[in-house]
Formats: sequence, C-alpha cells, structure tokens
Amino acid sequence: MPTTPTYPGVYIEEVPSGVRTIAGVATSITAFIGRAERGPVNEPTLINNFGDYQRLFGGLWRKSTMSYAVRDFFGNGGTQALIVRIHNGAAKAKLALNGKPGGAGKALKLEAANEGAWGKKLKALVNYTTKDAPDAKQFNLTVYEDREGGAREEFLNVSVDADNPRYVARILEQQSLLVRVEKDGGGNWLTTDVHPDDVYADEGSAATATGGGDGDAPGTGDYEGAEADKTGIYALKKADLFNLLCIPPPTHGGDTAQTVWSKALDLCVKERAVLIVDPLVAWGANEATAASAAKAGLAALNLTGVRTRNAALYFPRVHARDPMLDYAEEQYVPCGVVAGVIASTDASRGVWKAPAGVDAALAGVSRLQARLNDPENGQLNPLGINCLRTFPVTGRVIWGARTLRGADQFGDEYKYLPVRRLALFIEESLYRGTQWAVFEPNDEPLWGQLRLNVGTFMHNLFRQGAFQGGSPSDAYLVKCDAETTPQADIDRGIVNVIVGFAPLKPAEFVILKIQQLAKAAEG
Repeated sequence: MPTTPTYPGVYIEEVPSGVRTIAGVATSITAFIGRAERGPVNEPTLINNFGDYQRLFGGLWRKSTMSYAVRDFFGNGGTQALIVRIHNGAAKAKLALNGKPGGAGKALKLEAANEGAWGKKLKALVNYTTKDAPDAKQFNLTVYEDREGGAREEFLNVSVDADNPRYVARILEQQSLLVRVEKDGGGNWLTTDVHPDDVYADEGSAATATGGGDGDAPGTGDYEGAEADKTGIYALKKADLFNLLCIPPPTHGGDTAQTVWSKALDLCVKERAVLIVDPLVAWGANEATAASAAKAGLAALNLTGVRTRNAALYFPRVHARDPMLDYAEEQYVPCGVVAGVIASTDASRGVWKAPAGVDAALAGVSRLQARLNDPENGQLNPLGINCLRTFPVTGRVIWGARTLRGADQFGDEYKYLPVRRLALFIEESLYRGTQWAVFEPNDEPLWGQLRLNVGTFMHNLFRQGAFQGGSPSDAYLVKCDAETTPQADIDRGIVNVIVGFAPLKPAEFVILKIQQLAKAAEG
C-alpha cells in the first residue's frame, strides 16, 4: 500500500512487479484402469515406479492385464502413473479375534483393507506389553501376510476406547495397508464394549482370516462406472491431473468394449488428456491380412468426430516374456509400452516432439503380433493408424504419430499427436496459471499483467524450440487489450486473452531427390 508520510525522512515502498510465473503442467502422467490383485477400489492412486505398484496393488498377476501394461509403462521410461482398480464381485476376507474361554465371548472384528483373495493369508495377534499397563483397554496388535515376502505391520499401544488418541479403528484406517476394523450397516466401527481381556484366546496366538475372493473379470459396466458416483473411468474425476489414459482389456486375448472407449474419449476431451486406443486382437490374427483387417475394422471402434483429436491408435499388439508363465511368450496390448515411450520422449525432447522414429524403441518387446512392410504401413498411416514396425538394427519402434483425427481426408489442424498434445499442455498450463486474474479489476493494468505473464510462458517454450519461426513474432502471439476485451465484455465480467502459436509438425516423409549430373562435352 502507498506510504502515508508523517515525519521528515526517507520512506521505502516495495512495489510488486506484476510477474506471476506460469509453470508448465506435467505432460505424461498416465492413468490405467483395470483389475488388480489388491489395492484401493475406484480411487486414483499415484505411483512413481513399479515397486509402488507391487506394494499397493500386488504386482504382476495373470488375471490382470493392467499389471502388465503398468510394467511395460515403467519399463519404457514412464515416471508417474495413476492406477484405478476396478473389480467384479471381489470380496473382503474377515478376521475375528475371538473371546477366550470363560470370557465375555466378544470379538474384535477385522477385515482386509480391500477386496481380493489375497486377504485369505492375513493373520493377526496381540500382546499386552503396553506403555500404560494399568489401561485394560490397551494392547499391541500385529498383522501380517502368511507368505514369503509378505507385509508385516505392528501397531503399539492401540485401544478399543473411541476417545483414546490411539483408537484402533482410526489408527488402522489411517496407517494400515492390510486391515480395517469392520463396520456395521450404519457405517460405525464394531468396537463397542470390546475388551482385550475378554477377546483374545491366548496372548500371542494368531487369528487366521477367512473368506475373501477375486470375483470375475470386470465387465463393461465395471469399466464405465457411474459419473455421479465417480466410479470406473469417472474415478479419474477425483484426480488433479492426468495426460494419457490406457484401458487394457479385461482378459488376455480380449478386447476393450467399444462403449468403454467412447465414454473414455469423452472424458479425455473434458480433462484435456489423450486416450491411447489398443487394436482389436482379430486385426493381427492373420499376419498376411493384418493391414487389410485393421483398415476394414477401424470403423468398428466407432470413434468418430472432432473428439478423436484426443485419441491415438497403435497397431499391432506386442509379444513379451511373462515371468508368471516361466518366461514363456505372451501377447499384450501396446498401450503401456507406447505410453512409456511418450513419457520418455517428453522428458528428453519435449511434448512437441513426435513420440516416434528410430529413437522410439519398444523395450521389453520380443516381437510384434504382425510384421508390417512399407506398403502395408502406407495403407494404414493415411487413416490415422500408427504402426509399430520392426527394422534391422533399430529393432521394434513406433512408426507413426497421428491422432485418430489424422486421416488425410479430414485435413484436420490436429492431425499430428505432438501438435495436439502441445496444445493441451498450453491450455492446461494457462488455465491453472491465470486463476489469480479472476475478480481482478478488468482494465489495462490487468491486461498488461496477463500479456506479461502469458507472454513469458510462451517465450520460454519458444526458447526451448517448441514452435516454428526464427523470432518470437513468427512463433507465437499473445494479445489482451481494449480490442480483445471491448466494453460490452467488460460489463459482462469477461476478459479475453488471445494466444496463438505456430506448431512444429513431424517430418513424416523424407524425400531424397537424386539425379545424375551430365558433364557437357568439350568442343
């Protein structure tokens, strides 16, 4: 605020610069939706490596195609993933610490932290060597998985007294990955009147879990979920940000339902993300006719319209060694591998670089479902189908960088995946980085600040080589003034900022023109 001088002397005022740095958002947080052996259900959980996935969701599991896609993602350079676990009829195991003979016959009823047959291996035991020996409601609880390498948790000085800071139900809910105290139909923890001296048969003896099951492979309804309840794909509405979405099929050798793809694509458009679409397994079943089958089958996906700017399809499927089958070869959808390569390219080159070419190698892939040649690739590329190819020396690589709106006949401005992803990156970054302007006085000082801050962000991208053009004026545009925001808009509380950029487009076709030079005859 301006200083009000009251005495003779020197006054110092700190004047704000008006610079509010706009930070670029992440570009390759990849969401995965599918079945897992364990872990929270319909809750997007951020992980940073496959070790996190093993700890929270159980690691590789033959019934989970998602587990293999996540493995491939991190194996190809992925760094952050959001996991949404769904299930179809899975049940939680129960674990009752029963009353001792002659006691009150009560029990402390525990259950597995989440659904799945994994909970059958849970065991629990107690002892009473607590810090407050006179407190009869206090005890120590140990819970562990009775298997090699299983997790083990210890909770000291917990109590069945709801007013105790170490109330066992609350402690388990906040700290345990293994168990919870059971609740009644009203959502209340079942610890009323439970007394340790009346509960545990013998100090140190372990109670064993019963029940629990994995259910069936998820159905279409489990994937689609309900938008109002934020389940299935809509669980991602609970997440702050995701950039790529992968939906592996419910079973090996199966396909993700067309309606799931369609609803997922609509969600991606709203969330400024890109859907990585897997090919139908039948397309590559006959290698001799694979390209023709993909070309003919594209319409069956029913992914059409302008929204397909936010989708990219990769063909064919990939083969890799499966450690769960004694390293026999198994077929997988390519979404996890592709998402990992995209993340790696973003980190090394930037979101504006096409995730394709000789450097876009597919790590961990032993072979492709179908080996395509140049003419076959030439049938699919003009349709917006990105091919996975095998070449001498370079091996297996991504050899396409188009969106599903990238068919030549559309002539769409977002034909290329890196152009679309750069636009989404700019949109999301500016959306988050200009929130401070809401409710500010709508006049030239605000317009000047917006020009400065947005211009600084765009200039930084220009310096990194994100745009075409040798000068800023050729590469991008930021305009916010009385011309973009006339009085009519000011009266409606609107400020308009126009941002334009000249995107880089990948060199899909390198044409070498060679001719012989004929030397003129000397006379």
